[in-house]
Amino acid sequence: MVPADQGGGVMRTDPLLEPPAGLDEALTAVDAFDQVLADGLLRPRPDRAAELTGFADALTGTPLASRVAEAAEKAAAGAADEDHLLALAAARTALLGSVHDALMARVDEATGRTPGASTAPQATAGEAVNLQAAARSWLCDLARAGWQGIDHDLVSGAAQIVSSMLPQPALRRLATLLDGFSAELAASCPGASLERVPGRRWGDLWSRAMLLTLPGAAEPAMTGAATGRLLPLGVDVQEHATAVQAQVHAVFEPADGAAPLLVRAGVSVPKPDTVVGAGVWQLLRPHMSLLTVVGEGRSMDITDMPLTAEGDLVWSDEHARPSEPADAFTTARVALPTASAPPTAPLDRHPARIAVPVFVEGYTVQKDDSTVGFTVAGHSIAVDTDRVPAAGPLTPEGVAASSACIGLLRWDAGVFTVQPLAVETTVRKKRVTIQAGAWAGGTTDKAGARAEKAATDAMKVLGERAGRLLRK
Repeated sequence: MVPADQGGGVMRTDPLLEPPAGLDEALTAVDAFDQVLADGLLRPRPDRAAELTGFADALTGTPLASRVAEAAEKAAAGAADEDHLLALAAARTALLGSVHDALMARVDEATGRTPGASTAPQATAGEAVNLQAAARSWLCDLARAGWQGIDHDLVSGAAQIVSSMLPQPALRRLATLLDGFSAELAASCPGASLERVPGRRWGDLWSRAMLLTLPGAAEPAMTGAATGRLLPLGVDVQEHATAVQAQVHAVFEPADGAAPLLVRAGVSVPKPDTVVGAGVWQLLRPHMSLLTVVGEGRSMDITDMPLTAEGDLVWSDEHARPSEPADAFTTARVALPTASAPPTAPLDRHPARIAVPVFVEGYTVQKDDSTVGFTVAGHSIAVDTDRVPAAGPLTPEGVAASSACIGLLRWDAGVFTVQPLAVETTVRKKRVTIQAGAWAGGTTDKAGARAEKAATDAMKVLGERAGRLLRK
């Protein structure tokens, strides 16, 4: 997004400043239900009945209203069965979905993009219904016990379900969620000793997992195959102790001359906790050649690449080949303003999932000891430098010295923020581009090379240890 007098789309920050009507009320209802989950639904406290009723009232006038009212009544009496708990999970998801939609309406107003219509997933044959039912039963047991009532015996019940699901691709999304969720819960056992319960986070994980146990819920709606040119904007890296994900945001120009589309291509891999920083690229590169292309600053030609209705490329290197050089900032100035936004999948309608590519230019920077902000068209917007990955050369200092930024517009803790993916800055009177994903394809940078070498050494040691264990 650049000012209109510079040839781009009009940059409007005013729609991002005021919260949408009803937002606080929706989040208050979600928080009330999360408190009920923390206490548990097996023997709910009498004062939680009013919170369940208020939660159900927030769904008045929706197709879920009658089912949620019944479920809330049963839950308040400690008699909620699986169907009732599913209804409550769906209601919680719907409330946060409404928050997502209201926030995205502001984003669409600011960017001038037209939102696409979402497509509901379709159930597919061959799913292991028994495993989904087992997962749902475990999740219901969690809700009855409450976060403050969990113990190792209860949490460990997920292990066998996860190990049975992982070999089946159709269930891997649910299995991964359950695996991570149960690990968090295990690290917090016993729940009775918790000083602080992460109610919103665990409520999100629980309700999402509950809905993923329904047949077809995890299946993306496919639109067909994509053929054309892919112009990368930047890479978002999300790293945890045992896993890392890289997601490339790009503009796709169809070969048939249709309107450009915002798309994503991602890869996730498990990792040892000793591999950090730039070392994660060694784990990611072999699975997606696009990362090397991003690091080299080039475009990519794709042919018959599967594409979901939500704009996610189901990546396969067989359908892609590197093409000519492509500057990300040229793409942001020329192609991004004309690219249409894909719809959001129903289960992804959550404020934490908002990540919209934007281009900001002509701003002034405010910086103090811990925060960075941009002032655009007279309005300030926070910059989330905490999301800048350690696996690249982009730093908060580089962001503070920048004059243009490609980023992801997000919503967190009640405000919109920009997560930088790349910046333009001036070094010795020369324009320089710094990409968060610049080391994705390899680097000669000293800091990056040291991190790569440390990762290589760590992987070698781990390989030798694994070999010894196998020989034993």
